[in-house]
Amino acid sequence: MITPAYVIDEKLLTRNLEILAEVQRSTGAKILLAQKCFSAFYFYPLIKKYLAGTAASGLYEARLAAEYFGGENHVYAPAYKAEEISELARICDHVIFNSFAQVEKFARHVKSAGLRINPEHSTQKVAIYDPCAENSRLGVRVDEFKSARRDLLEKLDGLHFHTLCEQNSDALEETVDAVEKNFGAYLHQMKWLNLGGGHHITRKDYDVERLKKIIRRLQKTYGVEIYLEPGEAVALDAGFLVARVLEIQPARNGVQNAILDASAACHMPDILEMPYRSEIVGAEKVGALKFNYRFGGATCLAGDVIGEYSFSQPLHEGDEIIFRDMAIYTMVKNNTFNGAKLPAIYAKKLSGELELIKNFGYEDFRSRLS
Repeated sequence: MITPAYVIDEKLLTRNLEILAEVQRSTGAKILLAQKCFSAFYFYPLIKKYLAGTAASGLYEARLAAEYFGGENHVYAPAYKAEEISELARICDHVIFNSFAQVEKFARHVKSAGLRINPEHSTQKVAIYDPCAENSRLGVRVDEFKSARRDLLEKLDGLHFHTLCEQNSDALEETVDAVEKNFGAYLHQMKWLNLGGGHHITRKDYDVERLKKIIRRLQKTYGVEIYLEPGEAVALDAGFLVARVLEIQPARNGVQNAILDASAACHMPDILEMPYRSEIVGAEKVGALKFNYRFGGATCLAGDVIGEYSFSQPLHEGDEIIFRDMAIYTMVKNNTFNGAKLPAIYAKKLSGELELIKNFGYEDFRSRLS
């Protein structure tokens, strides 16, 4: 196998899709693939068998969906460029705006206009992922709604909120309560309500029955069509990043560094941004087993550290290291800092066979720059 490499397991991906499809069937809600999290379009023919469509964050994702997915095509952005709105209006079923000023400028051009609201209710502690943080630029607050012109409100077909991040349905229930308190009066005038993403529906401990109850209550109370647009839930735990040990350094102050051909900064940036610790197949937390290593990438960034792990056997140059849950976000956020090679992409077929989908080279690095 070429390393580094992302490996997407179609069996695990299908398991997630079957769970999401069951939620659709039992509630009538529509679930969209959030492409900002996972946009490996090789897998779109499989995903579109189960989901209603896609959610985009701008023109290029919307075009990708139109060309390779089909189904419903929704887009939201904090602001749109005037020169792009005509194409978005042509290919997107819903265009969701972030302000009444954007509604006034562009709503007349689109098939179905929506507006992102800010429930002003935080359910998480990671500030970088909290759209309800003080002074957030994301979503219209209730005081702005109350002062909005009636003609602008009449241009809206639906409302959208997105406040969760890797959370269970109890956080959604809290948020929906806040939405109803602040915006319930306006929901009666809408055709649809989009609950955004961040729903970890395919996680083992996720309370799917509570999610269904929330959906049904909103449908019954307001007569709206319900959308959800999870990204992580689609490919959660369905992908791996395979790396190789390049060198094991002598221990320094009791820490043994191992340099990999995968990089936190380049290939799994959320480890540094979130931050979080990725799990490795066959490894435990540092100190749990006999042989301990700190993994780092082969870049010049001193902080390009993936984490510390322990193994039952010593590692050697050339050994493969397999990181879990590496399909979501990490693939779309990777970069070529230091001229690092982008990981190859493989599909693990239902038969168990590995199929190489894409191998990146120098031309891919060069074409990003000039």
